[in-house]
Amino acid sequence: MEKRKGFIFDLDGVIVDTAKYHFLAWKKIATELGIDFTLEHNELLKGVSRVRSLDIILELGNIEASQQDKDKWLIQKNEDYLSYLVDMNETEILPGVMKVLKFLKANNQPIALGSASKNARPILEKTGILSFFDAIVDGNDVVNAKPDPEVFLHAARLLNVTNEDSIVFEDSVAGIQAANIAKMLSIGIGHEETLYEAQYNFKDFTEMNSTFLELLINK
Repeated sequence: MEKRKGFIFDLDGVIVDTAKYHFLAWKKIATELGIDFTLEHNELLKGVSRVRSLDIILELGNIEASQQDKDKWLIQKNEDYLSYLVDMNETEILPGVMKVLKFLKANNQPIALGSASKNARPILEKTGILSFFDAIVDGNDVVNAKPDPEVFLHAARLLNVTNEDSIVFEDSVAGIQAANIAKMLSIGIGHEETLYEAQYNFKDFTEMNSTFLELLINK
């Protein structure tokens, strides 16, 4: 009988790079508020919820704001972000991702998305890869942000696999921590010095070969 694991992918920075669109949308709001918001500051927002991200930006500018103003800016940020996504297509898929998705599908391995993004489905549709996913858990389905493992636990349940048989691909420290807390196998995609808590590290999916994927399936 063939072995069956559950493969759970984060979205931003793992499958597609929408980080640049988040940055542009946050920068627009920061500029309107007179806050100098740089790419370095943007790293602080990785894997963090929208609400917390806004608080971080306001803290950078020492700005106190009412909940009413915050709510208004959060809506504006999302509308700006979505306007940038309109032209998204399959060229936004990060290198090597398609090869891995196709290999897992060919080997009958269930695949889930586990992302904080509330716009995950439209992004998967626009990039033409929605059909690869057996389950999608996004920001609309969970309450707690990573490093709370809720998003991954929910994805494993939908795939009908145990936590120990779940493999998580993540590019954020909080995401790797969430996978480790859930006793799942964590694979960092990005800089090893940042994602040192991951059990395996790759710069991107082009470094991952079929031998390694077979090893994960048969582990």
